[in-house]
Amino acid sequence: MTKLSVNINKIATIRNARGGNIPNVQQAAIDCEQYGAEGITVHPRPDQRHITYNDVELLRPFITTEFNIEGYPTPEFIELVLKNIPHQVTLVPDEPGQLTSDHGWDTIKHKAFLKSIIKQFKQAGIRTSIFVDPDIEMVKHALDAGTDRIELYTESYASGFQSNKSAAIAPFVEAAEVANSIGLGMNAGHDLNLDNLAYFIQEIPSIMEVSIGHALISDALYFGLNNTIQMYRKQLIHH
Repeated sequence: MTKLSVNINKIATIRNARGGNIPNVQQAAIDCEQYGAEGITVHPRPDQRHITYNDVELLRPFITTEFNIEGYPTPEFIELVLKNIPHQVTLVPDEPGQLTSDHGWDTIKHKAFLKSIIKQFKQAGIRTSIFVDPDIEMVKHALDAGTDRIELYTESYASGFQSNKSAAIAPFVEAAEVANSIGLGMNAGHDLNLDNLAYFIQEIPSIMEVSIGHALISDALYFGLNNTIQMYRKQLIHH
């Protein structure tokens, strides 16, 4: 069964728009878990425009499922992760000012860099995952970097889903076959939603975890948070 990790960045965005503590990010994380989320994902960015470094520290004692911190490995980010020891760290190749993640790592070009960072996290007992495009070479070289898992960056699948879903998923199926054959665990994320999630999981049942934020929190405005989490979990049942 694929696990659902809820990315709560957008809850922090709403809070930050007014200052103060409404909505309460810690309470939202606790509630997401109670409603059936099997993990909580946060992506603190250098400008702290949504989840702040302070949020990460405040959240850590409350998370009872699985805590996933994602981000670009600046020295400050590495320090934050090692101080708060999540279950998983997901490394993304974002530039500091980037609006949202838009590509995976070049695991050939950045192999030495990734290797040194992953080693630090693994020594601290933290499972590592790195963002990778559905490119066979990038998947193979991710293994050499020492990561436990890759997170397939699913934006191209989501954007091609409406016009031709089998063509959109084909490179992901191929990448997943390679990952499975070399023993790399697989997560997936980015632009997955109630329309495209079930097909993705049906075609690639070996996905261990999806992390979903923007679409899920947006759906919750209409359906309510509890109901929305149930709806997403239903998409993850392997038929």
